[in-house]
Amino acid sequence: MKKWIWVMLLALMVVAVVGSRGSTFFEQRPSTVIVERIPVETAQSQPESKEVENTLQVSTDKLLTHIQKLNFQRYTTKERSLTRTYITNELKQFGWKPKLEKFSEGVNIFAERGGTNKAAKAILVAAHYDTVAFSPGADDNASGVAVVLEVARLLGSRSTPRTLQLAFFDKEEAGLLGSQAFVSKKARLQNLGGAIVMDMVGYACYTVGCQKYPTGLPVTPPSDKGDFLAVVGDTEHLPLLNAFQSSQMVPSTALNKQEANLPAVLTLPIPFKGLLTPDTLRSDHAPFWYQGVGAVLVTDTANLRTPHYHQPSDIPATIERSFFKGAAQVVVNTTTVLLEKNEVLETQPPS
Repeated sequence: MKKWIWVMLLALMVVAVVGSRGSTFFEQRPSTVIVERIPVETAQSQPESKEVENTLQVSTDKLLTHIQKLNFQRYTTKERSLTRTYITNELKQFGWKPKLEKFSEGVNIFAERGGTNKAAKAILVAAHYDTVAFSPGADDNASGVAVVLEVARLLGSRSTPRTLQLAFFDKEEAGLLGSQAFVSKKARLQNLGGAIVMDMVGYACYTVGCQKYPTGLPVTPPSDKGDFLAVVGDTEHLPLLNAFQSSQMVPSTALNKQEANLPAVLTLPIPFKGLLTPDTLRSDHAPFWYQGVGAVLVTDTANLRTPHYHQPSDIPATIERSFFKGAAQVVVNTTTVLLEKNEVLETQPPS
């Protein structure tokens, strides 16, 4: 995750965007949509919500095991090779057939599980696996890698209309090189409906003032604590972004009340492919936007929250377990719903 991405990004909280075609801005209506924690009783009363089965509940132990196994700098050629070995071995254990895709500066990992409806466009879940020098990158971005692996475990053998694709990008920290190489293969993009990209999803703070915001923000921040999950998407694919708003609908048979408390989700629609806010383009979702493919960035807001950003102190002990598990569950829930439906994920013009 690149520094300063969130300074411009969170400033958009004061602007509401309605579509990318003929966008309208309302001064008093913020563009963020905050999904509060939903009690189990409320979730039960939502007949249109997609219930998540017991078998699709994430495992804290498995998530944290991945973090521990990747507790080393993943910067040099040798270190990144070791990382790829770990990821591919895990995928094979879950029944996937990963492929290494080399490009001039590195190697991406790709795998897919076909859907039952060949006409339905695929959903991609992705994260970068490299780090900056001198940082073991527990949050940036072993946390994202761990969630993709948990998606692989839970959904690999599940039959769904849409195809599920997984990608682990190399060289994000060097300038999004892996994701740029990935989207350069135009043929694969033709059947890609949307991408969910994770970059830092494991850190939370619960003291007043621990979450930073740009100075001069002319609205009251949604929280003075760093306890929410941010999801950033382009206004040309609002249905993809909005899918995260219902991600907390879980059945009482699957979770008790305490476990059902997932982190609040703050969604941020970005107009004009980030042209007006270039700092919102500094992660692996951005290359998809410029190929016309819907993509969202799921994150804990990086250096606006964690003091360990790009530091040697970004170690497994700094991962906030409850938040991390909740963030992973939000991604699994949303991915499941998207895979089950064949709705168009592009923003439709008003009728």
